[in-house]
Amino acid sequence: MTSEIRRTFYPLINCADPAASMEWMEKAFGFEPVAVHRDDAGEIVHAEMRYDTGLLMFGKGTPGTSAVYVAVDDPDAHHDKALAAGADVFRELADQDYGSRDYAAHDLDGNEWYFGTYRP
Repeated sequence: MTSEIRRTFYPLINCADPAASMEWMEKAFGFEPVAVHRDDAGEIVHAEMRYDTGLLMFGKGTPGTSAVYVAVDDPDAHHDKALAAGADVFRELADQDYGSRDYAAHDLDGNEWYFGTYRP
């Protein structure tokens, strides 16, 4: 039997200060931090919070430009297919410190989409 990742969608919240945003989500709504990944300077580059069965991802970015992260089985093939279809890839396929292999592209309206091997 082949192991497959279900194509699961996770909201990705871009924050000027992910730590402050996460603290607010915890106090205001009861979200619980489940993972925090920092760069060498101690800044949060990727974090996750859970509420019941829901999961939110947090990253440093421009507030108001939230995105969607889609777990896919084969990000390399997915990336190649997206490029062949003319996708506006703005972050090339790469292995991330938080364990995913992913890339990012804009859709026709300029919305950000991330595709990779994320496994909660």
